[in-house]
Amino acid sequence: MPKKRALSCCGLMVILASLAEAQTGSLPPSDRQRLARDILKELIEINTTDSSGDNTKAAEAMAARLQAAGFAASDLEVLAPVPRKGNLVARLRGSGARQPILLLAHLDVVEARREDWSFDPFRLLERDGYFYGRGTIDIKSGAAVLVADFIRLKQEGWRPDRDLILALTADEEGGGANGVSWLLRNRPDLVKADFCLNTDGGGGEIRNGRRVANELQTSEKVYLSFRLETQNPGGHSSLPVGENAIYRLAQGLARLAKFAFPVSLNETTRGFFERMSRVAGGELAGDMRAVAATPPDAAATARLAAASPYYNALMRTTCVATQLQAGHAENALPQTARAVVNCRILPEQSPQDVQQALVQILADEKIAVSAMGTPSLSPRSPLTPAITEAMDRITAELWPGVPAVPIMSTGATDGHYLREAGIPTYGVSGLFDDVDDVRAHGKDERIGVQAFYEGLEFMYRLIKALSSS
Repeated sequence: MPKKRALSCCGLMVILASLAEAQTGSLPPSDRQRLARDILKELIEINTTDSSGDNTKAAEAMAARLQAAGFAASDLEVLAPVPRKGNLVARLRGSGARQPILLLAHLDVVEARREDWSFDPFRLLERDGYFYGRGTIDIKSGAAVLVADFIRLKQEGWRPDRDLILALTADEEGGGANGVSWLLRNRPDLVKADFCLNTDGGGGEIRNGRRVANELQTSEKVYLSFRLETQNPGGHSSLPVGENAIYRLAQGLARLAKFAFPVSLNETTRGFFERMSRVAGGELAGDMRAVAATPPDAAATARLAAASPYYNALMRTTCVATQLQAGHAENALPQTARAVVNCRILPEQSPQDVQQALVQILADEKIAVSAMGTPSLSPRSPLTPAITEAMDRITAELWPGVPAVPIMSTGATDGHYLREAGIPTYGVSGLFDDVDDVRAHGKDERIGVQAFYEGLEFMYRLIKALSSS
């Protein structure tokens, strides 16, 4: 059974004192921002890395804040499958007229060494219009926004027409064993919902200092690696022969390097290119419109693929060699040569079809192709009008002229577990970041101060719009 920790009385007193000025009614904008900043600071300064951090401590801290704001203890559960891997599930109760909405962010972060950073990664630093610290982008900003918005809704006396469920989870960065997937296996009652809004997907794009798109993620590509292996008897390196395991594998990989999977667009990716064409300029805009057409224009797809690895990855399955291993001694002919090919597969495409395609591309029966693990398959979430219309309206209110754009993620989040379990999941946060300066998982991770506060307001409005008839 998971371990449940009692909320600290001392921690509750501190939080109660900080919220004393707002026991009734809503905080004014400046105080709402200060509260959100304080929550972000608290989260950043709790180390939640896999090696030495404590996700449970962060979950308990957020539970204490919510309880201090008026949430009943019975509506707050901290569940730790193992001691440092705690999850918080909180519920803001509504009328029950409709099924709940699940709101998701993960609390764990990737490793960050002090010697690699310009400053302590586990201290929130505000400088030059940015908040710096591990997790400011991925994704403690999203967690802080959701907690602050839950507190605001509670203080305003908001009664939604459906329950709002907040899940702050563990292990997204480490494989998911103790986070969302654990909750789905062991406590599905806590996270059962009509749909999920996941702050670890979507978000906004900043290019050249300008906000260009607010993204709604509806799907993710399927992650699956394949092992390629060829063998022969080997021998002494002083007596080389024509048959060589390394050469045979290399020739197959050279064929793979020249291959591109066919272009295949879905509702989401076609919508992405159509909407982005409205804000792009020149030939790029024309190519995006041509790709969004049915069928896509071949010349336009070739130009987009050459212009951007991201555009290329949106249009097709990709498979790329990432690891090589061969031979057992420098003076021996290799008996075995292996490669790992990592594929990111379109949601509509069968992994078995991709494996068969690799066999055909390599065109060598002596190169064995085997899947490394079992892929996690999840369907694309539909572009539901109620969600897209709210997204469009609120984006226009906050950022006039910036389109709301559906996207398919080329990476992975915990959203795929929920989609697989039958819960449509939408990556959205309203948190804008510079696409040419992505620091998630890297040195001196940061988020713009204004971008953080704008995301705070965006998610508040979106949650209210989707929880009232």
